[in-house]
Amino acid sequence: MSEVKIYRVEGYMLISHDKFPTWQKFTKEVRALTKEQALEYVYSVLGSNHKLRRKHIRITSIKEITLDEVRDRRIASLAMIKGFEI
Repeated sequence: MSEVKIYRVEGYMLISHDKFPTWQKFTKEVRALTKEQALEYVYSVLGSNHKLRRKHIRITSIKEITLDEVRDRRIASLAMIKGFEI
């Protein structure tokens, strides 16, 4: 069984691509088994929340981080839960 890791995904997203396009920086911390799954999740969340297409999202880095480096409290609290197995 694979272990869930925490990834920090950084990049730019094109906001208001119709009227006044501006690239806005984002940082997203996600829990996933692989880098590819983390990337898919970020595309899905940004696309649904901000009505963006994948071509309007530019990923600059994907890094695996430790629990000490996590800034998002929700991700940290999920990572500290023990004994929850599917």
